[in-house]
Amino acid sequence: MSPLRPRPLHPQSPVALDDRARDNIRFIRETMERAGSFTAVPGWGGVAMGITALGAAVIASRQVSPWAWLLTWIGEAAVAVVIALWTTYSKAREAGTALLTGPGRRFVYSFAPPLFVGVLLTMLFARIGIIEEVAGVWLLLYGTAVVTGGAFSIRVVPLMGLCFIVLGTVALFCPSSWGNLLLAGGFGGLHIIFGAVIARKYGG
Repeated sequence: MSPLRPRPLHPQSPVALDDRARDNIRFIRETMERAGSFTAVPGWGGVAMGITALGAAVIASRQVSPWAWLLTWIGEAAVAVVIALWTTYSKAREAGTALLTGPGRRFVYSFAPPLFVGVLLTMLFARIGIIEEVAGVWLLLYGTAVVTGGAFSIRVVPLMGLCFIVLGTVALFCPSSWGNLLLAGGFGGLHIIFGAVIARKYGG
């Protein structure tokens, strides 16, 4: 009887190992991207903010005094903040994402300072009586906030911020009477367009 001989081992195909390695690398990369990005930016919330901004633009255009015009847009800003906070919280809760840890915290820390500066400059402009100049400043600083915060978010967010900055630059060099229209185009039109894109591609 012939002695038993061990069966030769058949190593896995190099192609199979290569495919598995690529799959693992892809999984790790996607996991790291999700962990490093704030994905709770609300798409439908942006659309809602855009719609209310268009309504505010219509109301503001009918005001006869600069103060009434300014108060109309400040009221719209308050409404937009409520919409943004609620829809962001809702999206984060559904996705199981923490708002004030990791990418969410970095997003807030980058997004908030330009807005705070905008509040201070608005108070200054109101005090010295150049209310009609706030449109360009608002668009520029909001765009800056979106770009800096968007560095920790999905790719389309910084692009939206750049569009706001372009509109703000136009507002600085255009007649002040264009301010209401440019605010409508920015806080209304851009929010609706980019909000719809975010809702469609990134879920809600």
